[in-house]
Amino acid sequence: MRWRLVGKQGWMGLLWLTASVGVMAERSVPPRPLAMASAIRFDGPATAPASSVRSLYVVHCAGCHSMDGSGHPAQGVPSMRGALGHFLRLPEGRAFLVQVPGVNNAGLSDAQIADLTNWMVPQFSADTAPPGWAPYRADEVARHRAQRPADVGAVRRGLVDTLGQQGHAVR
Repeated sequence: MRWRLVGKQGWMGLLWLTASVGVMAERSVPPRPLAMASAIRFDGPATAPASSVRSLYVVHCAGCHSMDGSGHPAQGVPSMRGALGHFLRLPEGRAFLVQVPGVNNAGLSDAQIADLTNWMVPQFSADTAPPGWAPYRADEVARHRAQRPADVGAVRRGLVDTLGQQGHAVR
């Protein structure tokens, strides 16, 4: 099929259309991704700042431990439900909770880890926490994180055995 412009009106329309496209191109806003590129800081944090401790959990923990803290024990991710509080009964158990790889590799500050752990204990394990347990502090977290266990699984098994001997069942 062959297109034909008919008469003066056809040529004038084509001329107007061509001029309009040129003017619009000069005035157009850059495409959205290009406009956003100037706002991105490549030296900034890897994730947006979380506005609450629960948000920290959702962003940094729930991917492996699930939203309800149940984890995936068959895949090696322990449940935190009914277990976290028991670890607070032993000084080495208390240290262990902030030494695990997921905590150390989350990119959180010591203060954020203290706040997050202080939130998780009553959230997932209130009935197993010892009465009057002391909340974590940032300086305590820093001290414990400086001494990471070489074999996390072996340390956890040892803690679970010790807690079991004291009558506290941890899966």
